[in-house]
Amino acid sequence: MAELKTKATAASVEDYIDSRASDEQKADCHALMSMFQKITQQSPKMWGPSIVGYGSYRYVYDSGRTGETCLTGFAIRGRELVVYLSCEDAEQEKLLTRLGKHKMGKSCLYFKRLADLDCNVLEQLIVNSIAAVQHRYGTL
Repeated sequence: MAELKTKATAASVEDYIDSRASDEQKADCHALMSMFQKITQQSPKMWGPSIVGYGSYRYVYDSGRTGETCLTGFAIRGRELVVYLSCEDAEQEKLLTRLGKHKMGKSCLYFKRLADLDCNVLEQLIVNSIAAVQHRYGTL
């Protein structure tokens, strides 16, 4: 089985942000870092080469494959920022309708600038996502 690329590293979060983010994105990244740190009570770590992650959990798929990844986090993807969260229930879906200008993938929330979002709604989405993941997989 191939080794996972997305694992905690000792790489610098600040170096990652400085090397990838525009000036506006840098400000948004620092605001996200404050939000995530407040919610998780964890310091950021780089997960793989491009995810700023908070906390961690172990998962087991139905196939038996296991791994460890960050509980939540964000990344810079070109002109967009991505927040990683679980939005699989009705409450999360309802919150997404109030969030503001975004696109949602399976577990990736894409947006161009934090100013386009309701940050209180984003915070609640993150809190709910963490609770859902911990309920499903437990805590480390």
